[in-house]
Amino acid sequence: MLTKKVENALNKQIEMEGYASNYYLSAASWCDSRGLEGCGQFLYGHADEERMHMMKIFYYINDAGGYALAPEIKQPPTKFKSILELFEAILAHEIKVTNSINDLVNLCLHEKDHSTNNFLQWYVAEQHEEEKLFRQVIEKIKLIGDDPKGHYWIDKELAGMGAASAKGGGAGSAT
Repeated sequence: MLTKKVENALNKQIEMEGYASNYYLSAASWCDSRGLEGCGQFLYGHADEERMHMMKIFYYINDAGGYALAPEIKQPPTKFKSILELFEAILAHEIKVTNSINDLVNLCLHEKDHSTNNFLQWYVAEQHEEEKLFRQVIEKIKLIGDDPKGHYWIDKELAGMGAASAKGGGAGSAT
């Protein structure tokens, strides 16, 4: 049985995961509108993945005797100065999600909620993979360069990673 503190914190995480999904949708649309369909495909896959993360917590709350709440989701950014800025913003958001997951784990340990702590370990590992992936993307953009030719090559690179992610592997298997 969930404590009210843990239930409330998990519902806040649902909101964060929903926002992350919309953030990726917004970033994918920005890429699509600039002819970066490979980047868009990669980011649409991540939007789906974040929604799955949200739903996994949603179901867990209800299964554990709590009451999951459909989140109110604010509008994510819609404009980015460059592909590099876009991916740096995504990494910053993923770090924020990691910190939130870590706070949840700490709360579960404090509340002696070992079941939820165990459930959250998947998210701990997933966040490690997400941060690693986006650091790699940023390093590639910096290596290739933030110009039209560099955009072409990063778009091709991410199109391949998006296809791997879309086949059910998720972010962890795309690296």
